[in-house]
This record gives sequence, C-alpha cells and structure tokens, in this order.
Amino acid sequence: MEAEIITIGDEILIGQIVDTNSAWLGQQLNLIGIKVKQINSVSDDPQHIVHALDEVKKRSSVIITTGGLGPTKDDLTKKTLKDYFGMDWRTDEDVLRDVEAIFAKFGREVTPVNKLQAQVPAGCITLRNRRGTAPGMWFEQDGKIFISLPGVPFEMKGLMKDEVLPRLKAKFKLPFIYHKTILTQGIGESMLADMITDWENSLAQLEIKLAYLPSPGLVRLRMTASGDERTIKARINGKLQELQQIIPEFIYGYDAESLEGNLGCVLLEQNKTIAVAESCTGGYISHLLTSVAGSSQYFLGSVVAYANEVKTAQLGVQKEMLEKYGAVSEETAKQMAAGVRENLRADIGVATTGLAGPGGGTEDKPVGMVWIAIATADRVYAEKFMFGDNRERNIVRASITALNMARKALINH
Repeated sequence: MEAEIITIGDEILIGQIVDTNSAWLGQQLNLIGIKVKQINSVSDDPQHIVHALDEVKKRSSVIITTGGLGPTKDDLTKKTLKDYFGMDWRTDEDVLRDVEAIFAKFGREVTPVNKLQAQVPAGCITLRNRRGTAPGMWFEQDGKIFISLPGVPFEMKGLMKDEVLPRLKAKFKLPFIYHKTILTQGIGESMLADMITDWENSLAQLEIKLAYLPSPGLVRLRMTASGDERTIKARINGKLQELQQIIPEFIYGYDAESLEGNLGCVLLEQNKTIAVAESCTGGYISHLLTSVAGSSQYFLGSVVAYANEVKTAQLGVQKEMLEKYGAVSEETAKQMAAGVRENLRADIGVATTGLAGPGGGTEDKPVGMVWIAIATADRVYAEKFMFGDNRERNIVRASITALNMARKALINH
C-alpha cells in the first residue's frame, strides 16, 4: 500500500514556514504499513491543486492533503475538492455544533464566516476536528482514498490519530513494518560504515535494509524490515546485539531518544547535578539540557563566558594563564569546567571554548578548533576537536560532543 502527501500553501513555497506535517505523516503512515511514495508542495491555486491530484492518483492508493481548510478567502482547498469530485455543498450539523461549542467556550458568537466551516462537499465523509473549526474530509473514488486535513499541526495530528489512522487500519489489511534506529555519536558516517561493513553485508540475507542518517555530531542507523512481526523483531534484535559488540563506545541510545534526555536519565539515576560553562557554544548546551522536562532536578545553571573578563571573574580562570595559553586552550577549558562545577556546587562541570568561525582563526588555532572539558570530583580533563569552518554546525557539534563526554564520564565512573 502506497500513499502520497500534498501540502498546500504559498507560505510553504516561499519559505515562510517549514513543512513539518509531511515528516510526521510519513512516520505515522509507515508505522501502520503504508509507505509514502512521494511528497509534493503546491500553491493555493485551484489549477495547481487539481493538477497535483490528477498526477498523484495515477501512482498511489491513498492521497493526503494538508492545508487550505480555513475560513478565509485564501483557503481554497475545500472548494477545489468539491468541484474536483463534482459535488454540491451540504451543512454538517455535527461540525456546526462543534464550531458553536468552541466559540461559546470563549464567550463569543459564531461569525457567519466561521459557520461556513460546517459546509462540506456533499459526498465526503466528514472527519470531526475536536481541536479546531476546520473538519477533515474523506473521499473515495475509483478505488482511491483522498483525505483532506487542516494544515495546523496540532489539529492535523489529532485528526490523524482520532479518525484517519483507525479508518485506514480497518479498511486495509496492512503489512507489518518494523524500524529500529541506533543512535551514535563521536564517529563520522564514512568511518562508521568502514567499521560495520561485514555486519551491514550480513543484513541482506535477512531482508533487513540499513539507512545512514547523519546530522551534525550524530549518525543514526535505521534498520527496517517487513513481514511476520515476531520473526522480524527477532531478526533485528539479534543483529542489534551483534552491533552492540562492534561499536559499543559510539552507541548512546535508540529510536526517539535524545542525547540530552539520555544524559538527564543518567544524572537522575545517579542522583547527580550538572553545571555548564560555555564560550563558543553560547548557551546552546544549556538550551539542550533545559529542553528536557524535569531537567530542573539535575541542571543547576550555566555561565556563558564569552569575554575573557567573564571567564576570570565568574569562573576563576587565571588571567596569567589566559595570557600565556589563550582562551582557546586545554588549560582554559579545564579551569572553566572546574570553576563552574565549584561555583555552582555541581557534581559534574562541562566547559567549551573554541573558534566557531567564520573569522578569528590563526595557523595555530584554526576555525573549528574547540576544547571541551569535564570536571568531576576525581579529575579534570579536556579534549581537542576540529569541527570545520561552518559556525552553526560547529556550535551544534561541540554541544552534542560535550553532552556525550559528560554522559560517558558518568557511566564510566
């Protein structure tokens, strides 16, 4: 079973918003055994929408559109679908009551424009939206299923979970598809591929596909297979155990885990706290740590010490040492980590200092050089990294690397 997604909206094409809906839809459809064949984005233009529908229905059995279902004049999807399927309008009384209830909740009367949300193509199955005023719509024609959903992610996800996914699973006998993602840090994609060549080659005879998904500082390995659920899971879990023996030092988690979340779990398990001193990463490590719910139980705080004066005044970095070795040095990184750990009374201190770029580099200290230090009760140590010449990527890679160094320091203690 194959599906295609059409995202509708000028705001996507001009880069005003990022299409996150398609990624989420693809994930959810794949989990129930429907493969997404293609994703398309078109403007708020009836001719473009119709052309996309005509093309997509030639290739796929399930077509999902998002966007263009609002009450304003620039939302044209609903009328375009009505005309496309040659239907009249009808008023869905359940939707009208839903709209009235939403307005009543805020003490407002329903406007005539919003009442039009209850107007739907006569031949569609209405998908009631419990989170907004725009209903979803389900059409069937020539053995194809067309599903129209609002573009607001919160509403779209609710409709998928409440209405669309249950209907698709009930209508089709879908295959079992299983994914297992291994999360690695500290090794590049090509080097990783070299290390696991024999293991990767052995996957083919078990009909397991492997995908490399690199991002700054990380490489995800996704194993995928379809068939009998018990057999597939046993095969993938067996190969996973083999991989754990080959690259144990690089694996930090699985599936949807995040490195910052994983580190948080380790800190909670060990009842320890962390503090951060950041120079070149500018607070990004602190952002990652505090993005995890419950991080207040272990994250004490941070010092973003960009200027040398702040390194000296707030972290106790010696002025003489800065003059001798410079801000980007092993000595500075170690004193920053030790200083933030002591001043904030944390169990572990983490520090970064480097040249994010694009300017400021020298022959001895080129752009991309970053020192990362860890301070615990037992030792203080630092490592040097060369991350390249892209500022944004350097900040992300340095932050990810620092988090993993902290995680390893705790689990290897």
